[in-house]
Amino acid sequence: MSSSQTVYPLKAIRALALHTQGLATPNRRRGKPSIEEVYSAVERVGWVQIDTLQVVNRSQYIALWSRLGDYDMGHLDKLLFDGGSTSPENERRLFEYWAHAACIIPLTSYCWLMPMMSRRASGRGTWHRKWVADPDNAQFVGTLLERIKEDGAARPADFRTDKRAPGTWWNWDNAKIALEHLYDIGTLAISNRVNFQRIYDVRERVIPQWVDRSEPTEEEGLKRMLEISLRSLGACEPAQVGDYFHGKRTEAKPLVESLIENGTFVKVNAKLADRNVHELLVHGENLRMLEMAADGEVRASRTTFLTPFDSLFWARGRDMSLWKFRQTLECYVPEPKRIWGYFCLPILYGDRLVGRFDPKVERKTGVLRIKALHLEPGVRPSAKLATSVARAMRDFMKFHNANDLVIEHSDPIEFGEKLSAAL
Repeated sequence: MSSSQTVYPLKAIRALALHTQGLATPNRRRGKPSIEEVYSAVERVGWVQIDTLQVVNRSQYIALWSRLGDYDMGHLDKLLFDGGSTSPENERRLFEYWAHAACIIPLTSYCWLMPMMSRRASGRGTWHRKWVADPDNAQFVGTLLERIKEDGAARPADFRTDKRAPGTWWNWDNAKIALEHLYDIGTLAISNRVNFQRIYDVRERVIPQWVDRSEPTEEEGLKRMLEISLRSLGACEPAQVGDYFHGKRTEAKPLVESLIENGTFVKVNAKLADRNVHELLVHGENLRMLEMAADGEVRASRTTFLTPFDSLFWARGRDMSLWKFRQTLECYVPEPKRIWGYFCLPILYGDRLVGRFDPKVERKTGVLRIKALHLEPGVRPSAKLATSVARAMRDFMKFHNANDLVIEHSDPIEFGEKLSAAL
């Protein structure tokens, strides 16, 4: 039966989405993942979002833990920075740039983002274009760039000025704005981070020689980004494909349609969480995987926790249409108005999102404190669920060098008790 005639069940769509995200297979490894496995996990999802919040390990590190279990975070730093090496033969395989947001991206995708850099260099899509248009500011940018070329990598503090651009959201000073502008247009790249502060250098000293620098057209670049997106998403609505790299839906729509016309993307029908049949897209390379999921040959059976910035949630609205789970981030919400907590991590149990918890690691005492633990409505606090979540929690604690767990609030109370007992 052809994919156009088949109505795929929700379970198959979920299994495909979790499989393509590297979230389907249970973690049964004995040793820690190799650096190659860390790279493969990034490559599989296309790019990993960076975030600064650190009540637990930062989001980019948790996203890989969700897929790999306890691993050496130094592997990710090595792949991304190679210790700040400036050799043309440096061993970087990842770089920082804009995709869904600020992201860690395989260098094999570097050329596909070059049109975005050119677009920003021409003043399109950059919030600081008016600032750079000022002759004095343009001169300052040129002087700053020459200094980096001559003296090497630098931080904003190395050029610290008291002059701040009025109205900028971050209230950055001119040095930071100039560095970010040069980074946005691809002249500079991030060579390293120290205490999570970006270190900037000219891209010739950061991007290894082997990286393809032949710039495609803007359309070619966007099409490749859409391909990577759908391959990593597994299945989504046509309008959601560009969400994966924060593309404008109106801009992505004709390109998605052309990829459908040439057979790269395939339309399928599926019954989603609302019990209605919807038209979705899958990448042609994943169609066989979807059929295997429908036959029960591909299943999702991993229990893990997800960062609020996890790529599983990047297709807007898919959290509800596939899981009836509303993913929210409340760190920017005033505390009295929070429902779930400051930095809640969704709990994935097989192919379901069954709950969430708000953690904080107390690094001096080695305590992982769960301020609030919630199960979704209708989820039974069974012993089996508690045992599976406890297994993931032990690994999560190991990843954070935590020895003790404190649960302050649990809804239902019974689940917190069962989880503590299972630990």
